[in-house]
Amino acid sequence: MKNIYKLFLMCGALVAISACTDLEETLVGEVDAPFNGEEPTFGTFDGGGSGPSDAVSSAYNQLRESGSANHGGYWSVQSVSTDEMAVTQKGGDWYDGGIWIDMHRHTYGPGNGPVNDTWGAQYSAIGACNTALAAGTLDDNQTAQVRALRAFFYLRLLDLYGRVKIVTTPGEDAPQATRAAVFNFVESELLGALGVAAITPTMDLSASPLTTAPDPYRINQYAALGLLAKLYLNAEVYAGTPRYTEAATAAGYVIDNGSYVLCDTGCAVPNVAQRPSVEGDPDELEGYAAVFAPNNQNNPEIIWSIAYDNVTGANMNFAQMTLHYSSQFTWNLQNQPWNGYSALEDFYNSYDDTDERKTANFIVGAQSDYEGSVILDYAATGDDLELNYSTDINELEPNASRKGGARLGKFSFRQGQRDNMDNDFPIVRLGDLYLIRAEGIARAAGAWSLALPDVNTIRARAGLTDALGSLTAEEFLAERGREMFMEVTRRSDLIRFGKYNDAWWEKPTSAASKNVFPIPQEQIDASNGTLTQNPGY
Repeated sequence: MKNIYKLFLMCGALVAISACTDLEETLVGEVDAPFNGEEPTFGTFDGGGSGPSDAVSSAYNQLRESGSANHGGYWSVQSVSTDEMAVTQKGGDWYDGGIWIDMHRHTYGPGNGPVNDTWGAQYSAIGACNTALAAGTLDDNQTAQVRALRAFFYLRLLDLYGRVKIVTTPGEDAPQATRAAVFNFVESELLGALGVAAITPTMDLSASPLTTAPDPYRINQYAALGLLAKLYLNAEVYAGTPRYTEAATAAGYVIDNGSYVLCDTGCAVPNVAQRPSVEGDPDELEGYAAVFAPNNQNNPEIIWSIAYDNVTGANMNFAQMTLHYSSQFTWNLQNQPWNGYSALEDFYNSYDDTDERKTANFIVGAQSDYEGSVILDYAATGDDLELNYSTDINELEPNASRKGGARLGKFSFRQGQRDNMDNDFPIVRLGDLYLIRAEGIARAAGAWSLALPDVNTIRARAGLTDALGSLTAEEFLAERGREMFMEVTRRSDLIRFGKYNDAWWEKPTSAASKNVFPIPQEQIDASNGTLTQNPGY
């Protein structure tokens, strides 16, 4: 296979001046290294499949169909609008009518395609939930699960657009609700699934039709509590009234009563990206890195996740979205990547060099193929042929470097990978709940020092042995950002901390009206006057 890759690259470079016949010519670096002629072999891989098949599968499958981990929808809109990453215009590549430049600079409007697609995908998912509930064939547990699942999709709409329609019956319309009303609906559905009227330290969940049995692909009591913790953490933004005590209580209940544990030392999975000839590739992924690996289906930190599978559970495409075309040779990817998404340099640099999450979350530096030889990029200009991911990006548009920016590696890849990945995507995990509890306690008491125990627990798992002795709001936001990178929490975090409208790389300050996305014009036009636009658009 190495012979094939190198012969292909050499021919591509020489075709303009001669036939590819002189295979002994030294081009650069290690192209003249001896080839061993071994074909890569990939062992049997078990990524956990696409989840169970039961009466609620059609509703849960919508998690994969609603833009949760692929290009162009929910994940992209939530992520590219933040200081985590950008989709740069690389000459004729990735301009796409300016939609991603607008997303980065907060100049998006009602005609933005991904904003419209995200709206439509969430309502399609809600429609599937409504259909499952209307069939009248679900038992009490299944009904509670689907109501909670539907509440999760409404939580997405609440966060993104604010004023949306609460549709609960197939084929029926509903008036546009206020943001506070949508908040109340999501809260009531989740509390109903838990069988309680409120979240309190002494609450009794014995009446809940949800179980406590761990199942990462179905909603149990702990998953519902995790969703409520997320809802209450942002309650002041969504509905105008702080609910930080309830956020901390819900998160703390899961931490104290569930069987889940942080994936730390000794919590490991085989490294299915390992290249046998590359000494630096570890045998296993341990701790934080294992939480997001292709074989993370049994990770003890994950409470509720989306089941992805390269054959039966498609639509996670991070490798294609972020890697340079030539990185195909590192992981023996079935198809050439698209070279779109890059992390912003300031965000990358916010990590200490000893932070294990920095290595897990980003791909930087010189890249090598399956056998460890340098990868050459013959589309590059000048003499800089080696594929080397720099941490800086020269510009957002129109001619961003094709090798600029750290690449997104948190949801790690595997050898022989197809376009669709196998990593499960956590919706509720214990690491997030530690930070929600920390923030809720600190905000409720007005003392960020109270967040230190949980923050230091998360830092210690990342290999940062120097426990913090003090903490500010800004420092907490940075700590949360480092832990939650790529998990679609950054936008709501920035809004909650009053930072979303700040200037960052290639983005000026933006108006507070951008804290919610516009109601898509296509939806307004089709609504017969029942949808109105959000202020500022």
